[in-house]
Amino acid sequence: MKKIKRIAVCTGGGDAPGLNAVIQAVAVSAANRGWDCFGIREGFNGILFPERYDGNGVIRLTRDRVRGIGHLGGTILGTTNTGNPMSFPMTTPDGKTSEIDRTGEIAAYFASHEIDALISIGGDGSLTIAEHLCEKYGMCVIGVPKTIDNDLDKTFTTFGFDSAVSFATECLDRLHSTAQSHNRVMVVEVMGRYAGWIALHAGIAGGAHAILLPEIPYDINKVANKVRQRSAEGRDYSIVLVAEAAHACGSGMEIKAPAEVGHQERLGGVGEHVARELGILTHKEVRSVVLGHLVRGGGPTAFDRLTALRFGSAAVRALDLGMNRIMVALGMLGVDYIPLSEVAGRMRTVPLDCDTLQTGRDLGISFGD
Repeated sequence: MKKIKRIAVCTGGGDAPGLNAVIQAVAVSAANRGWDCFGIREGFNGILFPERYDGNGVIRLTRDRVRGIGHLGGTILGTTNTGNPMSFPMTTPDGKTSEIDRTGEIAAYFASHEIDALISIGGDGSLTIAEHLCEKYGMCVIGVPKTIDNDLDKTFTTFGFDSAVSFATECLDRLHSTAQSHNRVMVVEVMGRYAGWIALHAGIAGGAHAILLPEIPYDINKVANKVRQRSAEGRDYSIVLVAEAAHACGSGMEIKAPAEVGHQERLGGVGEHVARELGILTHKEVRSVVLGHLVRGGGPTAFDRLTALRFGSAAVRALDLGMNRIMVALGMLGVDYIPLSEVAGRMRTVPLDCDTLQTGRDLGISFGD
């Protein structure tokens, strides 16, 4: 592998607390090695649509540019979860929409600007694109896992997850007092596209009485029984935490907006659905609260900030050691390096025998099964 002189970093998919800390660690670690570091705006849009940024779709990340950003939420580069360059939506002259592969334009940009490597920070989609760039064009790419959902395989956790769980737990703590004051059932919907890690961890930490996960199809009658049981014991309020992809036995997920070319389907509405059914079955006052993007925004916890800094530093270190086509990951004993081929397109859902789930059952929490 040739000597590294210039690298680029991009952030793709949904934002997560800790992204700026990764960017900071990458830029500073690169500068300390005498490398130039560049940031691509909004995923790969800075390369594909430079005109949107007055010619500054790719910006130089100096020490001054990244100083003091580690504690900030969001990403200074911007991000996008639409317009996958592997299947980019294009409108044909006859008005129809089709998908084309624009990754060749990215590879050509790197070659023409003599950028030696890419550090791609993102979730499953971004890592799949990273693997494609390596496989098809021979690019040097290091992946950094990012998702608040904690559903990426081969890593113990991802930055952003602890921040999301901490905020959701704080919200549950606040809802306990108002639910108890009014003898209400509060149904709280949180993010968790296909995996229920946020709901599981926040629900147990925040004292939820029922937790509904995508991994366990629920029976609404069993959830209602939990509410009735608590009332019979003199506890006339209940907290039900629902992951956005949770679904009843024999039914599918609640879809707020169907998938379109270049866009994923948008989930949402299961909290309202559960609240409506519980109100009918229990004859109690039921309110629905959707935390939504509140769990995604804001700055990172100390744990997430440290994890992000470790990931960014490890990604640059991997390049310095001549590595390619790998993802940095958090193992039980430290940072690991995992082949991209082993993580691209794979998801880590909640195992039904995991100790956290068993803890919930031991505490008497209903999972609707």
